[in-house]
Amino acid sequence: MSNSPIGIFDSGVGGTSIWKEIHKLLPHENTIYLADSQNAPYGPKGKEKITELSIKNVEFLLSKNCKIIVVACNTATTNSIQQLRETYDIPFIGIEPAIKPAALQTKSNTIGILATKGTLSSELFHKTSDLYANGVKIIEQVGEGLVPLIENGRIESPEMDKLLQKYLKPMLDANIDYLVLGCSHYPYLIPKLKTLLPKHLKIIDSGIAVARQTKAILAQHSLLTTSQKESTCTFYSNGNPEILNDLIANEFLATKLQF
Repeated sequence: MSNSPIGIFDSGVGGTSIWKEIHKLLPHENTIYLADSQNAPYGPKGKEKITELSIKNVEFLLSKNCKIIVVACNTATTNSIQQLRETYDIPFIGIEPAIKPAALQTKSNTIGILATKGTLSSELFHKTSDLYANGVKIIEQVGEGLVPLIENGRIESPEMDKLLQKYLKPMLDANIDYLVLGCSHYPYLIPKLKTLLPKHLKIIDSGIAVARQTKAILAQHSLLTTSQKESTCTFYSNGNPEILNDLIANEFLATKLQF
């Protein structure tokens, strides 16, 4: 099993931001990435539907003999990972908003979180907030409309600028000093966000932490690859594969990518 691939899924192309960090940290591990773009975004869907889609994604990755599965979607993690862990005898890595580091480091005692409705309304999100951000003011903002624009390759568009300005305003008015990105699609907005935010304001996403946790769990289960060969990274999408290709291929020219 140690040379079997790492499975990663998301509601679309956003989880490739997590895949990139995993691939950087574990370059010899084979990976299989599944983008369920046809059903993106997961955020507005109810818990039952999100869990149903997550199970379907897991079944696909298990059919490809994956040894561990990374749920590279905040909404899927917060709504379904507990059931996935109870159902399948395989390690699962989840992703949830990095509230803890923001809450511990804030100087203004106010942080912002940009996430999907499904994440912000989940029980897991509220438990995490209560545990790590007690006494810290959290300005929550549903990023409605952002995922479809990213999925359609429209990061650089007037619509994206308009939405981001609208969503950031109440956070800036509240004097946040940390912005937590609560959706794996949103790291692709960081270059644009930096042009819209004051220089002192820090942006936090979960990618590096998820990659480290993946490595730690693989080691714990003696599942780290023994191969020193060039890895193969395979991508599946039920949407437009060109968007995936645009986000990844230019950055990883030396890696064997299959779409």
